[in-house]
Amino acid sequence: MEEPRKPYQVPPPRPRGEGDAWVEGPQGKFWGKFGAAGLLLYLPGHGVLLQLRAAWSHQGGTWGLPGGARDKNETAEEAALREAEEEAGIPEDKVVLHGRELNDLGYWSYTTVIAQLTEYVEPFIGDAESAAMEWVAVREVENRELHPGFAASWPTLRRRLGELDPAALA
Repeated sequence: MEEPRKPYQVPPPRPRGEGDAWVEGPQGKFWGKFGAAGLLLYLPGHGVLLQLRAAWSHQGGTWGLPGGARDKNETAEEAALREAEEEAGIPEDKVVLHGRELNDLGYWSYTTVIAQLTEYVEPFIGDAESAAMEWVAVREVENRELHPGFAASWPTLRRRLGELDPAALA
């Protein structure tokens, strides 16, 4: 039996954010004038929500987290929640925040916001940056072709999920 297709919901046009720009430095080129943030969203029994980046995007064809550029006066948490809503349809009122992990390169930073859903939400592809959104068991994440930055941080993030819920690592 063929699985039903996940709906693609066309988001309303949105203006470019003030943080939407490339930043270049000694360790490379990164998106987000004021840094970037992503949401590591966990749901017991379902795993973590991963985004397959569209082929045309930077590091396209790899799996990572819903996320993106921060605006000037936006906290990492605000940015991660906003991006998860825009990209995957995750309502902020169903998310409980549990901490953050910061990767600071000096001239650019990425904050992974660690969170848990209070109830199941079927994610959808909310913009052209995504080729897929899937719930993936924690033990299966490292078997995907991961975005290099996410791959580098995954051991620490996995440990943090285990602290949140030891059953997550089973």
